[in-house]
Amino acid sequence: MRPIEIGRRKIGPGYPCFIIAEAGVNHNGKLDVAKELVVEAVRAGADAIKFQTFSPSSVITRDAPKASYQQKTTPADESQFDMLQRLSLSYDDFRDLKSVADKVGIVFLSTPCATEDIDFLMRLQVPALKIASMDIVNYPLLDYAGRQGVPIILSCGMADLGEVEKALHALRRAGCFEIVLLHCVTNYPIRNDEANLRVMDTLSQAFQVPVGFSDHTTSTVIPAAAVARGACVIEKHFTLDRGLSGPDHAASLDKKGFFEMVSHIREVESALGDPVRRPLDVELANRAAMRRSLVAAGDIPPGTVLETRHFTLKRPGTGLGAEYISLFVGRKTQRPVRKDQLITLDILLPNTAEHE
Repeated sequence: MRPIEIGRRKIGPGYPCFIIAEAGVNHNGKLDVAKELVVEAVRAGADAIKFQTFSPSSVITRDAPKASYQQKTTPADESQFDMLQRLSLSYDDFRDLKSVADKVGIVFLSTPCATEDIDFLMRLQVPALKIASMDIVNYPLLDYAGRQGVPIILSCGMADLGEVEKALHALRRAGCFEIVLLHCVTNYPIRNDEANLRVMDTLSQAFQVPVGFSDHTTSTVIPAAAVARGACVIEKHFTLDRGLSGPDHAASLDKKGFFEMVSHIREVESALGDPVRRPLDVELANRAAMRRSLVAAGDIPPGTVLETRHFTLKRPGTGLGAEYISLFVGRKTQRPVRKDQLITLDILLPNTAEHE
């Protein structure tokens, strides 16, 4: 599996996890809040900050109902269209945000919702495009995104395996072969027991592309577990205040929580090491003290034909191990051996057969 590159970062097995702070619409339609999210994402340890670039009229009809989670977190008398209108930023706003991201040194990403959004983001020179779960079956959008010559990060929420396969086919047919699949459960938030991290194994085995996790739990530990299971990318909703009004704040991590999550992920990565089973230097230093050596089980007089009962195994491990016992059984001793004395080859009578 070949890694892909986003913002000079290689993404794939064996490379550090690429952590995306999903700002989404958690700016509540305010540019100053969006800018603060960019700065705080850097402080929290994110590699990238991601927004959503859309015009409400290109995404939703005026009478479309809200999703159930949106009904719980936004005004009841506000339509979904009006909600998105309130939460949208202009193209000029995104230009400002990209400048801030470049200045503070974080990768700027956004999810386009229409072909004109893709055109705009390409003019901004984003290093990759993120396609939301809702558009995994939007083949015209996938085709257009796949023709842009940048990597695609594709969320798989609400999709079955066949739909993921068709989406990959659409992207590859358009000429895009640098693709990351994000396992995702589309609800905000989800319970920990709904995370279903084993799906990442299925996606990786089935499609042989880097796989990650777009996490909608409120846990700081589950993303680290996903990394231990092979996630190359973690995307997590990020907010300045989980108590703010808006559809995604309650399912997000605040600054403290996001920093904690990043710390867990980096700690897990440091523990993964490499897959080769060999003793580390710290183990070699302890081996002599902790392993056992062949020692005499009791006093052994000279001329004794050695049997297994004459030996036992005790620390330290500076002598011969149990694997050498066959060298001694059936041989005669040429000198006395004291109880607990380390067994060495020089206790044996040389050329035993000639002396029998």
